[in-house]
Amino acid sequence: MKFQIEDVTVCFPYDHIYPEQYSYMVELKRALDAKGHCLLEMPTGTGKTIALLSLITSYTLSKPQGAIKLIYCTRTVHEMEKTLAELKLLHNYQVKHLGPAAKILAIGLSSRKNLCVNPNVLEANNRDSVDAACRKRTASWVRALSAENPNVETCEFFENYERAASGAVLPPGVYTLQDLRAFGKEKGWCPYFLARHMVQLANVVVYSYQYLLDPKVAGIISKEMQKESVVVFDEAHNIDNVCIEALSVSVRRKTLDGASRNISRIEQEINRFKATDANRLRDEYKRLVNGLALSGNLPGSDSWLSNPALPDDILREAVPGNIRRAEHFLHVLRRLLQYLTVRLDTEDVEKESPISFVASINNQAGIDQKTLKFCYDRLHSLMLTLEITDTDEFLHVQTICDFATLVGTYSRGFSIIIEPFDERMPHIPDPVLQLSCHDASLAIKPVFDRFQSVVITSGTLSPIDLYPRLLNFHPVVSRSFKMSLTRDCICPMVLTRGSDQLPVSTKFDMRSDPGVVRNYGKLLVEMVSIVPDGIVCFFVSYSYMDGIINTWNESGLLKEIMQHKLVFIETQDVVETTLALDNYRRACDCGRGAVFFSVARGKVAEGIDFDRHYGRLVIMFGIPFQYTLSKILLARLEYLRDTFQIKEGDFLTFDALRQAAQCVGRVIRSKADYGMMIFADKRYSRHDKRSKLPGWILSHLRDSHLNLSTDMALHIAREFLRKMAQPYDKTGSSGKKTLLSQEDLEKMDGSGMQERLY
Repeated sequence: MKFQIEDVTVCFPYDHIYPEQYSYMVELKRALDAKGHCLLEMPTGTGKTIALLSLITSYTLSKPQGAIKLIYCTRTVHEMEKTLAELKLLHNYQVKHLGPAAKILAIGLSSRKNLCVNPNVLEANNRDSVDAACRKRTASWVRALSAENPNVETCEFFENYERAASGAVLPPGVYTLQDLRAFGKEKGWCPYFLARHMVQLANVVVYSYQYLLDPKVAGIISKEMQKESVVVFDEAHNIDNVCIEALSVSVRRKTLDGASRNISRIEQEINRFKATDANRLRDEYKRLVNGLALSGNLPGSDSWLSNPALPDDILREAVPGNIRRAEHFLHVLRRLLQYLTVRLDTEDVEKESPISFVASINNQAGIDQKTLKFCYDRLHSLMLTLEITDTDEFLHVQTICDFATLVGTYSRGFSIIIEPFDERMPHIPDPVLQLSCHDASLAIKPVFDRFQSVVITSGTLSPIDLYPRLLNFHPVVSRSFKMSLTRDCICPMVLTRGSDQLPVSTKFDMRSDPGVVRNYGKLLVEMVSIVPDGIVCFFVSYSYMDGIINTWNESGLLKEIMQHKLVFIETQDVVETTLALDNYRRACDCGRGAVFFSVARGKVAEGIDFDRHYGRLVIMFGIPFQYTLSKILLARLEYLRDTFQIKEGDFLTFDALRQAAQCVGRVIRSKADYGMMIFADKRYSRHDKRSKLPGWILSHLRDSHLNLSTDMALHIAREFLRKMAQPYDKTGSSGKKTLLSQEDLEKMDGSGMQERLY
């Protein structure tokens, strides 16, 4: 269907549109017109992705003089593939109805591991090893060597791509990772470097958050993106945590041992070069004296990770004299390692600001702040000079230089925390020194400053007013949308007590109470007997889940559950969990029914959908608060309170409830779907906790469902399932329409439409 939103003709590849999709597009267009940033919360399963893609591509087509590039960031490769599949459908529709003028180039970009087609490189088992195996075949000095010695192995796909030179381009179209690999094999070109080259020319780029937020990667991939770009962060409810991880570094004993081995190996290489090619080291020294930029004109195959500091904070000046000579730089690194080893050897938890830490390094190791700042660039230069390709072997020394550069660059928004052991396992010594970032706005600030519009969107952004404070920006549009439904297909309930009227909660002083554990088990036993197909249970942590399942097993409750449904459990092993999920789906498909035990904040809670019969009920056992004694969390809470005036309790509750909403949101993935959500904890009945759930869940949470016992919840579940079994009108013609056709949109004048939406 085609319709107008003010001066833009929107092409939408389906015959009907949801009212909330239309209002989402209206708000998005307002933000694009204002060239500003926006925050949009849209319920899961209401076609957020296709609404975004339709509006932004149509907006670009209707304004050819100011062509906009769309940079779409996803969290996982699976989400990237889903987005590109939607875009393919939309692109085919636009080309069919608007002709060749609507053709665009859209590509997904991922790591070498996901794009490489060279079987010898793919033999490596992890991402860093694949990267190193690729560099061993594509670095400029390796290729120069292979010209003289045919026995040196290179990559035929990369060689063909280089030979094609400017002829190596992708024709217009939408390319998933699979399509890129197929195209690369057919042409004999390297899909990874082809995609990296085409990123600058593509109209739509879909890639991971890290490519924009992590300075080490963004410095290579995204530095040339034009300002006239719209950046979309999809499923962005955890975006503050991604920003913080991008600028945090952990150093353990094994990091220091590994770095020490790396330095010895670099020293051997330097001695070898002194004997065979001393000029090369001399040239590097001269280059550093003149302060020439290191990576400005490197070939793509040579560039390693970029500087870990943000672009505006990198010093544009000559490297300090005391680390220009390679052997002097190694002495500095050795002294730094020695200092860190002494600091790790502590029996008390220590917390320090970067300023006092740098002063202490200067006093005890004689390394000043400016030298620390240049550690990363100096290491990068040295590894290029020494022609080192197996970069996966040098990750430890790279971590140390990352740490040094960040600690030398930033004085605010960071803490250094040294812990001699993990508090949850105090008998196992595992010292760790962490440079912990507390300010999420640091990593995302360059993105807000550089691009004209940044869209942050997800199904769970409540309370929506906290995100502008956490990320320190001013959105021009900030809206939360409700779900228009023809029938009440979502049934949230708050269960506060068991059938014996004892309260249930995972509060620390109550969680191991036998009454609570028994009532949780009884709730599940009752529910498996009446709910068809799949049930998903979320616990607050792995240790709590293990303990409670053990107790249920000993008391025979697990046996009762198994009589009705099979039980599958998420573990910390990815392969095991994937297998458990496959079998869970098979059990639901064949009618046996199954229960899946999972953990909030785990892999399953973030990325797996339990749509249709795979999830008819989600039970959230407790409120998934973070481990509140964590030193890093306490330091961050203190920083948020002092800098942004966000109270500790407000942030902890907000963080826990966005995780809970994310867990229960897995159950409903479309409007034809239906499912129940049980929040099993007495604290959910408190208004200050409950009000932080997303609006689309709260609008279905009736007062009569707020303070339930197990038998009352059972009665409501029976009634709800009986109601869902009745036939219903999908378009919702009586009263409010929930599916709008092209005629409906044309019939409604502007005012009528606005009335319906708000």
